[in-house]
Parts: sequence; C-alpha cells; structure tokens
Amino acid sequence: MADPWWRDAVVYEIYVRSFQDSNGDGIGDLAGIHARLPYLKRLGVDAIWLTPFYPSPMHDAGYDVADYCDVDPRFGRLEDFDALLADAHALGLRVFVDVVPNHTSIEHPWFRAAVADPSAPERELYLFRPGRADGSPPNDWQSVFGGSAWTRDETSGEFYLHLFDSSQPDLDWRNPVVHERFRDILRFWLDRGVDGFRIDVAHALYKDAAMRDGKENAWDQDEVFGVWEEWRGVLDEYGDRSFVGEVFLYDMDRVARYVGPTRLQQAFNFSIAKMPFDAEAFRAKVTRSLELFERDGTSPTWVLSNHDLIRHATRFGGGEAGRRRALAATAFLIALPGSAYLFQEEELGLEQSDVPPEARQDPIWFRTGEAGRDGCRTPMPWSANGDGHGFTTGKPWLPFDDQAAALAVDKQDGVAGSTLEAYRELLRRRRELVPGLGREVAWLDAPDGCLAFRRTAADGRSLVVATNFTAEPRTLPQPVVTLDPETTVWHLEG
Repeated sequence: MADPWWRDAVVYEIYVRSFQDSNGDGIGDLAGIHARLPYLKRLGVDAIWLTPFYPSPMHDAGYDVADYCDVDPRFGRLEDFDALLADAHALGLRVFVDVVPNHTSIEHPWFRAAVADPSAPERELYLFRPGRADGSPPNDWQSVFGGSAWTRDETSGEFYLHLFDSSQPDLDWRNPVVHERFRDILRFWLDRGVDGFRIDVAHALYKDAAMRDGKENAWDQDEVFGVWEEWRGVLDEYGDRSFVGEVFLYDMDRVARYVGPTRLQQAFNFSIAKMPFDAEAFRAKVTRSLELFERDGTSPTWVLSNHDLIRHATRFGGGEAGRRRALAATAFLIALPGSAYLFQEEELGLEQSDVPPEARQDPIWFRTGEAGRDGCRTPMPWSANGDGHGFTTGKPWLPFDDQAAALAVDKQDGVAGSTLEAYRELLRRRRELVPGLGREVAWLDAPDGCLAFRRTAADGRSLVVATNFTAEPRTLPQPVVTLDPETTVWHLEG
C-alpha cells in the first residue's frame, strides 16, 4: 500500500498576518493567501499550514482564541476560508489549520462567563484555585512568557492559571465538557474539508492534579495521551487526514510517546531545530530521530525554522554564509524519510529581522523586556520597491528591515543561483527522485566534517545525499562526488 500523503509531505507554514495583505490595512489575510496560491504551487510544496485566523483580541498574535469556529474580520470571513480551501485543493495543495486546545482568550465567552459569576458552569472549564495563606499564587509555576503563571481574579479573589500570557487562561482538561466542545470544534473544520491540524502546545493540556510546585509538574503529564487517542478516533472518521503536534520538548524520547497508530501521526522534533551546523550533531540527531519516529503509522518531522524560533539562516551565522548553510541543511534533511516543514520566507534566505523596540508586539517583550519573536514574523517581501514591498499598500503591522529589498521575491524570481530558485529546484528534484525510494537510510563513509547517506528503491535506483559542513572542499570517495564548502549534493545512481 502507498504511504499516506502526509508521511513525506513538504508543508509550508504561512504566518497569516505576514504573508499577503489584500485590503491595505497592513495585515495579511485569507484573500491575500488565496491570491498567492500559484506562487506556492510553483514553489513545489505539498501542503500549507495556516497559523490562527480565528476571532481574537490579538494579545498573542491570534493564539488567544475568542471563537474557534469563525474567522476574525481582520483576516476575512468563513466564505474566504472556504474559497481558499477549494482552490488550494484544486491545485493539489493540502491545508492544515492551527488548533489551540490548551487555553482560550480572556475574551472567549466561556471565560467571560467564568469571571462574571464564580458559580457559573463555565468556571469549571478553567483552572481557578485559591491562593496560599499569605495571599501568594497557588504554586511556583512560571509563565513561558515570563513572570508568574497565575493571575488573580479580582471578583472572587481566586487565581487562574495561564502557562502563557495572562490573556490566555488555561482550560481544565479533566472536565469532560472541554473534551466534548473540542470534538465539536474538530468536526466543524473537518466538515469544511481541512486536511489536518497543527496542535498548539500539545504537551501542555494536563497539569499535575495536586498542583505541586516544580515546573516539571506544569505539563507533559501522561493523561494527555488519552486526548490524542480520542482525537485520533474523530480524525479517522474522515479518512486521510492528519495531526502534527507541537510538543515543545527537547527530549526526543519523550516526544516520541505522543505519536503512534492511535495517537498523533507526527510531532515536531525541536531538537533538530536547535542543532548547530555541524556534521556530528546532525548525524546524532537524525539517527535518533529515525530510530524513534520512522515506524508504522508515523514518520519524523524535519523543521529548522518557524514563527517561534530564530530563523536558521541567522542561527547558522548570518549573511551569505548563513544562507548557504541554511540551504545545505534543508537539502540534507528534505531527502530523508519524513515530512519537511518550511517556514515562509526561508526560501528567500531571510534572516531574523531587526525590529525596533517601539514596533515590537510580542507579549514576551512586554512581560520580560527580551526581544521576543517579532524578528521571525515580519511580512513577506514580494517586491523590492515601495514601503510595503508588495505585501501591503498600507503600513505593515511589523516593519521591514534592509534585507527586504535585497531578497524580495521579484529580485530572485528567475535568477539563476538565487535562494528562491534553489528551493524550487530542490523541491522539483524531490518530487522527481524521492518517491519510491526505500525508507532505510544507509550511512556512507565520508571525510571528516561531512555526512553522506544512500536511499535505494526496489528497482535498484538509489539516491546518495552528501553534505560538506566544513569551509573547505571535500571529495566523497564512493561514489566520487565533489563537495564544495558548506553545500549538499544529491547524486542519482542507476
């Protein structure tokens, strides 16, 4: 039987606010994405993942959801989503949407009812607790965004839990009503035709029942696996659909517990995204990833950047060297069994942007004074010209920096040797060469500072992929392949 589509898909993350504005308000929207579908088809991806576009006060860029079954007017209407989905499918592009089950917005009707009347049934959907005898929060848990994970409800004097911003109260997943409501949310989007869901902070839903001190008690509780088994039952009613979980743990063995024939099909492996550009590190992480995730019903994920991480062109040194290394790492990983997740603008070689303090919007900045994630979320530069760089005719919600003009789509389109054309060629070759290859990865002898592996098809055809992680030329002896500094070569045999 053929592998399911998602097992080796290339998925392109679209940060909705930053991809394409269609109405001049400076904010990307669904109609803008719809208009750019031909670009994505030409790029050669298999699917797109849309970050949240639901009604939200936008305290955390839409991850504070006020209504899970509608579209925020900033981004359009449900009709715009339906049209986008239909045309994406017509082009052969699958569509993932984000689902955010750990917390809602403080503006969600459930939470508004919970604080308006402490005796309301909605109160039981959240984690309200009395403080300690001295008036301090119930325990020592800290928010991921800085400061205490507890905020006092002034009406009742109790505290509510929020592992993220205080505008994002955590739900109580020990309440069966929460389960029921999210099953309905999943079916709402599945009935509309979505192909899958990216699950936000999939490891965080259950907290230690006794609320004991210690950050290890704030998430990654075994009870959460029951949710994913329940959700998998819903998903499987709809045929060939898929989950990928954001399990933000760096211990791959713990992440692997979230996937399986009755749980999630895939989970992001963020230990890959934290690797230096180093042959030994790549081999160790890739080998363990294949051992843990390449099994029946699951497959690895290869991700180097997303909307929460410093762009890997910057992590790998920045400038021309950083872009070269970023492309080499992508070319190496994308040839392996499993799904590759690309983040918008990495195909242009964009680095982390320098967002001035007065323009920052990330709650991390406001809670801690740290720069936060705005630098990886700046808008897509479609044109080298104009203040809006083809993204908007208005004022962009986050400013562009100097790299926008130099690396814009229209500066690279059709230009031999550009990062954009290299991505297009890489994805074209992947569609042409990878299908039919066996899933076994055979490591080959390679010079110091280099890695090489072979994948072989049943018909004898094989693909050798070799990467030189050093700044000097190298030669792979068998087969004889010349490796320029910090590059990846695909070599077809048979």
